[in-house]
Amino acid sequence: MAATDSPPPGRTAGPAPSDTVSVIVPVHNTRRYLDRSLGSVFAQTLPQDRIEVIAVDDGSTDGSHAWLTEAARTHPNLTVLHRPASGGAGRPRNTGLAHATGDYVFFLDSDDRLGPQALARLTRMARTHGSDIVYGRIVGADGRAAPVDLRTTNPRVSLFDSPVYWSLAAYKLFRRSFLDRHRLRFVEGRLLAEDLPFGIAALLRADVVSVLADYDCYYLHGRDDDSNASRQDTDWPEYLAYIATVLADLAAQVPPGAGRDTLMVRHFHGEILMPFAAPYLARAPAGRRDMADAARPLVARYLTDRVLAALPPRLRLRAHCLRAGLDDELTAIVRADTATRPGPPHVDPDGRAYAAYPYFRDPAHPVPDACYDLTTRLALRQRLTGHHWSDGTLHLHGTAELPGLVAHATELVLRGRGAEYRLPARHLDGGWHAALDPATAADGAPLPDGIWGLKVAVTAHGATGPAVRRAAWLHPETDDPRTHAPRILGRGPAGPTVAALFLSHPHGHLHLDLDARGVRRPIGGDLHGRITGTPTRRTGITACLTLPGCPADAELQLILADATRMAGLRTTVERGAGDRLTLRARLRGAPRGTWQVAVRFIAGTLRLRWPVAASDGPGPLTLTLPPRRPRR
Repeated sequence: MAATDSPPPGRTAGPAPSDTVSVIVPVHNTRRYLDRSLGSVFAQTLPQDRIEVIAVDDGSTDGSHAWLTEAARTHPNLTVLHRPASGGAGRPRNTGLAHATGDYVFFLDSDDRLGPQALARLTRMARTHGSDIVYGRIVGADGRAAPVDLRTTNPRVSLFDSPVYWSLAAYKLFRRSFLDRHRLRFVEGRLLAEDLPFGIAALLRADVVSVLADYDCYYLHGRDDDSNASRQDTDWPEYLAYIATVLADLAAQVPPGAGRDTLMVRHFHGEILMPFAAPYLARAPAGRRDMADAARPLVARYLTDRVLAALPPRLRLRAHCLRAGLDDELTAIVRADTATRPGPPHVDPDGRAYAAYPYFRDPAHPVPDACYDLTTRLALRQRLTGHHWSDGTLHLHGTAELPGLVAHATELVLRGRGAEYRLPARHLDGGWHAALDPATAADGAPLPDGIWGLKVAVTAHGATGPAVRRAAWLHPETDDPRTHAPRILGRGPAGPTVAALFLSHPHGHLHLDLDARGVRRPIGGDLHGRITGTPTRRTGITACLTLPGCPADAELQLILADATRMAGLRTTVERGAGDRLTLRARLRGAPRGTWQVAVRFIAGTLRLRWPVAASDGPGPLTLTLPPRRPRR
């Protein structure tokens, strides 16, 4: 599916206030979470008369039935259906679908919750772009991780080159007519992966799949009693046999090749190799053999060389052992990262790195080096935990590590204008701190004007071999408007400049913009003022603005300007807290006429001029001085 902002033929783009959404909530013994889950639906900013809530109680025995019945008395848009226990979420979801009347359908698990604006934003996205499916950003909570990190909003994505296929669970928005047209329903009676065939079929048949990543739509909660369905004990050989039928259907629809392999990588991660961890070790040898025997047909059919290379070493080794019938080796490898943690990677003289799993280059157990190779996966894990300006210097704090390696040098890297500069970072309390002074950042010289991307780089070493260096873009955890506001910076002999931090779109990487003309990211945007007195007696002008980093010796002057003339006024400047400046001037002997009021700023070679906005209304601050009356 090619990227486009246009809806498919026959679908209307634009807002439709009458669009409705049916929220289907399967409920089974989740009474303690219903206030949070259903409450998040009742608190939506989308009007409640556009939301139909269908809660299907699947044989609960913990009081959920009574809670839902009582809630329906005070929420007229809540429909409660009671059914005998079916053994999974599939049947209650199908029951809800059969009763749904909304233009769109959203599936909400009864232990999770929605962000307050989720339904309004998701339905707006679907209507605007003619979407069959809209993914909202998913956030993990209470110890449960999100299955995929959706970072980029996109009105039209492909399942082959975007992360959407990595989240096949039901919690997303669907166009109801799309589900009915393709007769998409859930597998019933299964506790685990009951939504897998539904999610696969929906993505393969959808004309438009959209992603809304700039708002936290869905909060995926872990349960404090560890009773999420995905954590229950399972008959794993039977489960793998079920997965075989699901993937056979997928293979019948997607021909062999790069596209199918891309999808299969997700299934080796999520279903085929997932059980080969603690559940595998918990079984007796005979039970382990049964699991391996159930997985081998899947490995034999779908593990191409392309799929194997795309897996991380921990899964690549599992897949190789299953394919080669190495049951003892498989057990040792699973134990190495389940019961313990692998040691530091092995680094060859040529810089290639290999995971420290059992049997690496062991002549008695000939496992290929390629199964251990993590060179391209040796990624820097880093967090930018804070950054702020102080006396013209940008201070940055964070953490950074190359897993399994010992770091011995950390640097802040500036890249831009075809150049790269490195600043040493100091280690402090398990993290790093770097100070970026634009006056000396270019190898001791002033940093030139331009846009500079900021990275952190770590050089580390493993158990053997040479050092390894990796770098990653800095991505702030928070976007503080005060830190990112444009400011005046001195750069020693290079003179002052306007500096501004900003996050690149769509990836959110931290950049520093230096602009001695003050054009790209204007400063003084809150400048406003008023006229005091009357045009004939004791007329004055007062203007206020915030000017971070304003030098003490900077010249600030109120001026009057029209199409051909400019007149400077004698101006006093008062400095207040928070970089706040107040400018005042009296009009004594000012030329007659109609003027616009502005502020002129001069600091060294930096010369800026800003119009003053009127405090008491829209538009610029203007002043009319009538002609003087002739003396009699």
